[in-house]
Amino acid sequence: MAEQDIALMAHLMRRAGFGASRDEIEARVAQGYDNVVQELLNPETQEAVEEDLLMRYNPSYYEAAAIENNVQQWVWRMINSPRQLQEKVALFWHMIFCAGHSKIDSGQEMGLMVDIFRRNGMGKFDDLLLALSTNPGMMYYLDNTESHKTNLNENYGRELLELFSLGVGMDEGFNYSEDDVKACARAFTGWNIAPPYPPFPHGRSPWEFRFDPADHDNSEKTFLGETGRWNGDDIINIVCKQPATARFIARHMYNFFVADEPQVPAWRLTPPRDKAAIEAMEKAYWDSDHSIKAMLEVLFTSDFFKDEAVRYAKVKNPTEMVVSLLRMTGEFKGHQPGLFEFSQEPKYMGMDLMNPPTVEGWHTGREWIDSGTLVERINFASDILGNTELAGVRNLVDRLMSLGDKLSPEQFVNGCLELTGPVVVTSDTMGQLLAHAAKEGELAHGSDAEQAEFTRRSGEMFQMIAATAEFQFE
Repeated sequence: MAEQDIALMAHLMRRAGFGASRDEIEARVAQGYDNVVQELLNPETQEAVEEDLLMRYNPSYYEAAAIENNVQQWVWRMINSPRQLQEKVALFWHMIFCAGHSKIDSGQEMGLMVDIFRRNGMGKFDDLLLALSTNPGMMYYLDNTESHKTNLNENYGRELLELFSLGVGMDEGFNYSEDDVKACARAFTGWNIAPPYPPFPHGRSPWEFRFDPADHDNSEKTFLGETGRWNGDDIINIVCKQPATARFIARHMYNFFVADEPQVPAWRLTPPRDKAAIEAMEKAYWDSDHSIKAMLEVLFTSDFFKDEAVRYAKVKNPTEMVVSLLRMTGEFKGHQPGLFEFSQEPKYMGMDLMNPPTVEGWHTGREWIDSGTLVERINFASDILGNTELAGVRNLVDRLMSLGDKLSPEQFVNGCLELTGPVVVTSDTMGQLLAHAAKEGELAHGSDAEQAEFTRRSGEMFQMIAATAEFQFE
């Protein structure tokens, strides 16, 4: 197989999924790039996770109440689901439509919110916003449960416009006014949750959305230049036909799937990194009647996505770092105990899944890296890739051995970089890796002793690669 085909497919699987083993990458290259894109975009054509087996082996996942079980189940799905893009898109929306367990205090409600992203994440944006706006967890998190026609709370109305759809502004202008925020909040009065059962002594029960017409402000409102007796549905319809909405979604997609952009608060004054790419996705939004899948199809089939310049132009977020390594090495493939500790690793790297620091979410890109989180990232990656007892790591070692009876230091280092990415490193990093490999000379694997030494040195080199600055990018 051509090296460029392997590199492109690995790039696609890192961005449209959570990476893949070398065997899976080669199998997908044989399918053809365009065929793989269509398979990813249409998850209903792929085998679903077998829920009965999932619950049989992990009964705590069934209507899980504890946040730790909900996080663990999601990480398991990221590792094992054949519908990789579906899970990646769920993470994408979770990082935009932020709500956290720290306030909601119901693991089940957080899991149900992620289900919305999984179910509606590639559909029509209007439908996704409506599902979000009737989600009890979000209604509670952003205080719409405290907003009444006689005592308005603007929190949900403000965040819907600022963080979930329009953004503050674009092209140095503003996308909405304070009067628009107030009109939006008034339209969502009456959108609430039914009184839940007390959580004690039997634990929380599922929350239910309830519209209370008696608490809804049915008066005339002017919102984004349109006047009428608007309710929440009307607000969503008006929002979704704004040029700013198409721009906002397109920039988020580029930042998440293609290359790191400036932080979101800077977007009003900072032009996109690739204006033509943003315009292509905006066009797909309008041409498809607001379809997220149509925008993703344009993205993944575009020249700007395939361009080698955007490979390794994105810092892996902590979830991508953890899950991609577990997928690469074959760890927790299927049902086995011990996932809890690994599912908590993103939190130690700065990304507490289902519990973002604020409704603004996490700052991305290089802000994922600081002196503390970098140590966690390197230690985790080194521990996983250096464990030659793992089936996936053992497979990488066997592939290295298949390159020849003897490998020079150059062949060895290049082989390790190729199999763990392919990872592209700077000349300085390559020099250091080669210098280390050259100290012990060429590698052979003819005898048992040579095989043991080959395996040891391979694990050591994998650990060194995991410790490079380049390994933090995808």
